Amino acid sequence: MKNLLIMALLAVGISASAQEQSNLNWNTNLVEAVDKAIAEKKPLLLFFTGSDWCGWCKRLQAEAFFKPEFEKWAKEKVVLMELDFPRRTALPDEIREQNMNIQRMFGVRGYPTIWFVNPSKDGSEINFAKLGQTGYVQGGADAWIAEAEKILATQP
Repeated sequence: MKNLLIMALLAVGISASAQEQSNLNWNTNLVEAVDKAIAEKKPLLLFFTGSDWCGWCKRLQAEAFFKPEFEKWAKEKVVLMELDFPRRTALPDEIREQNMNIQRMFGVRGYPTIWFVNPSKDGSEINFAKLGQTGYVQGGADAWIAEAEKILATQP
């Protein structure tokens, strides 16, 4: 029993360490993320998650998003946007409201859901050209990236 507890604590520590070591910038402000995506001519990856309760979200992050392969791919291909729906962690009102509005816009009903979109702006109005969606993909970072590449291949 003692060994099991030690192994569990070690696994949690490794997972936390992987999160801290990530060099990825997950945007939480939509306007900033859209401006960056337009400037860099990259699609947005919208990650709908429940960070403090969603087991499949945590599994997706551990198996794919926290891996060096994903980090390299993401830096080259997309602008990352996290839309979090925590249960135990309070978000600032403006972020919570923004996330709920985007969730309704994309009809997201389960987590994790990832949408790829090409954003555009007309004055202060933001528009999205939907490229496709995915979620958890079994097989780790390489399998997830392969699925994402299929979606991104649909870009005009």
